[in-house]
Amino acid sequence: MSFENFMEPAIGIIGGSGLYEMEGFEEISEHAISTPFGDPSDKVVRGRIAGRRVCFLPRHGVGHRVLPHEINHRANIWALRSLGVRWLVSVTAVGSLREELTPRDIVVPDQLIDRTGTAGKHTFFGNGIAAHIGFADPYCALLRSNLLDSARSLAPKVHDGGTYLCMNGPAFSTRAEANFHRLIGADIIGMTNGPEARLAREAEIAAAALALVTDYDCWKEDEAAVEVDAVIENLHANSALAKTIIRDVISRIPETPDGPCHRALDTALFTDRKIWPPQTAKNLAPILARYLAES
Repeated sequence: MSFENFMEPAIGIIGGSGLYEMEGFEEISEHAISTPFGDPSDKVVRGRIAGRRVCFLPRHGVGHRVLPHEINHRANIWALRSLGVRWLVSVTAVGSLREELTPRDIVVPDQLIDRTGTAGKHTFFGNGIAAHIGFADPYCALLRSNLLDSARSLAPKVHDGGTYLCMNGPAFSTRAEANFHRLIGADIIGMTNGPEARLAREAEIAAAALALVTDYDCWKEDEAAVEVDAVIENLHANSALAKTIIRDVISRIPETPDGPCHRALDTALFTDRKIWPPQTAKNLAPILARYLAES
């Protein structure tokens, strides 16, 4: 079965549960998706904005009940891919590791450091099918450009580029860790985008991140150490702006998925398809649709 033959290409949005409550979101339906990797964070909310198919998934579940280390990233990305998602915007709260990146700024990162130590949990491959994706540039250049254009047209302070460091949660950094992260070149810090970006690349989804700065982490000693209340206050202040940016960027994204990220597996698959285990191939059907259609 080829998912590509009947599935309309869609734009995926991962973020807070209220992101889909925006003007112009029509033909709304909810989808509880079962995946070979378990349950996603919540139902996928599907609809149309400006004629484009859009799928929203609340990263932490409705009501923010799933901690960062509890998120089933494989199930989330598999569910979106099974609904035809070929572009993904991750809206994410981050701490700033640089003086010039102030709370309530917006950053569209271009690099990523994953220090979660859980990469083995964040791949679709194994169980008889080996793949090693290229990940030198973890975000889609075209989608980043689209997102920057939208953000700059609507937000007062937007930063082009920066390195997102993904750490383990749920606790925030110690001061020593924050200074170490600054030393190794990170600009912003969060707990979720590393696995999302890596799995999106494996699923041949072009991905980019819209990072909303909520605090200075804890390295800046003339500022209060990061606390949940401050994070929530600044995040809520930017939520309406994030919705406006998302609505705008949708019309800028190409309708046809034909960029390099949409062919990431062309040079990544090592195992000859003649010896793919049938169950593994079946489990990865939304991701391997192009290859299964040829066999």
